Amino acid sequence: MYCPVCATQNLDGASFCRSCGNNISQIPSALQGPPPAEDQADSSWCGTPKNSKEPRLENAFKNAFMGIAFLLVSIALSYSGMGRGWWFWMLIPAFSMMGTGVAQYIRVKEYEKRMLAPRNFAQPSMQPAARRPAFATRNTGELVSPPPSITEGTTRHLGAEVPTRHFDVTGEAPK
Repeated sequence: MYCPVCATQNLDGASFCRSCGNNISQIPSALQGPPPAEDQADSSWCGTPKNSKEPRLENAFKNAFMGIAFLLVSIALSYSGMGRGWWFWMLIPAFSMMGTGVAQYIRVKEYEKRMLAPRNFAQPSMQPAARRPAFATRNTGELVSPPPSITEGTTRHLGAEVPTRHFDVTGEAPK
């Protein structure tokens, strides 16, 4: 197995590159490709996927009717002697579920309208490029010095050795 950073050959199953120390433990799994697709085992009780991206009409009706059911139970408890004080609290999930159902219904209708709408793929109009002023003409008769070399200032000192400086006890260099 080769390190993707420094291209050093490493032992199969190694966790880190022996040359640069890069973590290479995930490379064999990356070379095998993507993991197999998960089956639909994590679907809800009604057979639809839990994380469905498109809005579903049955979810809208389910929430709306459950909200109506909570409202009916709340009304029944208010007239019976059993739910004297807490029938009022049953209105919270009732209105919440009815509101969620209505919102999901609206979302479904907008989604359907968007999917059935004709697509307008008109090409944007191309504007001509703005004209830039021309560069000033150069006098080819004048002499121009060549550009400086990259190595000119770096290789000059390679042959010379720097003299050694000795310090005395006071920390000053001798004169």
